This record gives sequence, structure tokens and C-alpha cells, in this order.
Amino acid sequence: MWQANVFSIFPDAFPGNLGVSVVKKAQDQKKWSLNLIDLKKFPAKCDRIDSIPHGGGAGMILSPVTFEMAFSTLSENEKSWKKIYFSPRGRQMKQSDLCELSGLPGVTMLCGRYEGVDQRIIDFYEMEEISIGDFVLLGGEAAAMAIIEGCVRLLPGVIGNDASIGDDSFQNHLLEYDQYTKPAVFNGLPVPEVLLSGNHRNISEFRMNQSKKLTSERRPDMWAAYIDKFLKLF
Repeated sequence: MWQANVFSIFPDAFPGNLGVSVVKKAQDQKKWSLNLIDLKKFPAKCDRIDSIPHGGGAGMILSPVTFEMAFSTLSENEKSWKKIYFSPRGRQMKQSDLCELSGLPGVTMLCGRYEGVDQRIIDFYEMEEISIGDFVLLGGEAAAMAIIEGCVRLLPGVIGNDASIGDDSFQNHLLEYDQYTKPAVFNGLPVPEVLLSGNHRNISEFRMNQSKKLTSERRPDMWAAYIDKFLKLF
């Protein structure tokens, strides 16, 4: 069973989106588990878990002593798992990272708040700083939920049709093609004829061409990576 260990001062933020739909169902089926560790239960001194930054500055910094005590509650096996700290200065998470994480026994995540955490937590525990985009949130809880959901949906048997994952955006360096359903015409806008033809070869070709067009127009960085990968095959 895949497990997510999450250190947070606001564990009440969970389960959030993890408590609905197929993610919740997968948890009920014991395909994954969520281990929330409340950092407030591990005060470093005088019932405090944070302090002002050395050198001055605004905000409060999570004490390394607090995290050390909280981390000690994990099993010896869990202590060796990959550890992530969510930070806007971190490397941006990609779909390939989620594929890697979902293949591990589990992952440990630290959600920062206020001005952040003592750098020695990151250094001593060899945490990788990860970002989910070029924007700033109040804390890492929303990021943790996004990463957990992205990993859980990749676990075997979670998605009803596992084949659909192969068509996901980013999965093959391409954005996903447009999707359509009934009615055949909506407010004067028809479904592309080829999708109603029943010719699966033509449909597949249409969708691939659309994915290529969307990717080249909207994500030239991904398009360049796709071209590079395609050229290496020849």
C-alpha cells in the first residue's frame, strides 16, 4: 500500500480533495494511506514550534528541533523514503516525477507556513525542494494534496480504464487532444466528423495531429522535448 507522510501545522486542511471521488475510494480499498503529523504537537521550547529568523526579517521560521521530534515518529523504513519540501524556489514538479513517486513505497512531505523552515531541516534530512508552479501560496498543504492526488491516480487499479492514463497531457511530451460527447451539435458547434466516422485509425491520427498542434502552439518547451525524443528514434 502506497503511503503519504505529511508534516503540517494545519492537518485539519486535509483530506480536502483527497476525500472525494476515486481517490477516496482507493483509500477505502487500502490502495494508499495518509499519515498526517501535526507539528504543533512537538514544541521546541515554551510551547513554540517556530521563532524569529537569525539576522532579522519578517515572519517566523519552523524550528529544526520541532521537526526532528516529529520526524522521529516515523518508522525506520519510512525515514529512508524520498522527502519533499514545498517551496516556490524549488524545481517544478512534472508528470514524470509523479510516475516515479507512485512507484515507490511512499513519500514524505513537509508543508511550510509563514516565512518557511530552518534551512538545516532541508539540508540534514536531504529534502528536495519542489514547486508546483510560478506562484506563491500561504503554505504547502494545497501542493501536498495536488501531488498526492497525482500519484494516487497512477496506482494500479485506481483509474477504471488504465489505458486512459497514456493519453494524459504531459504523459508523452504532448498535451491531450480535445474531447467531445453528445449532442453532435451544440449551439451551432458540431463534433468533428472524423470522431463520428467509426474509423479508429482515422480517429487516432486526428487526435495525434491535434495533440501535436496544441502542444506546438501552447507549450513550445514541451514540443521541443517531443521533437528531440522523436528524432532520437531515427
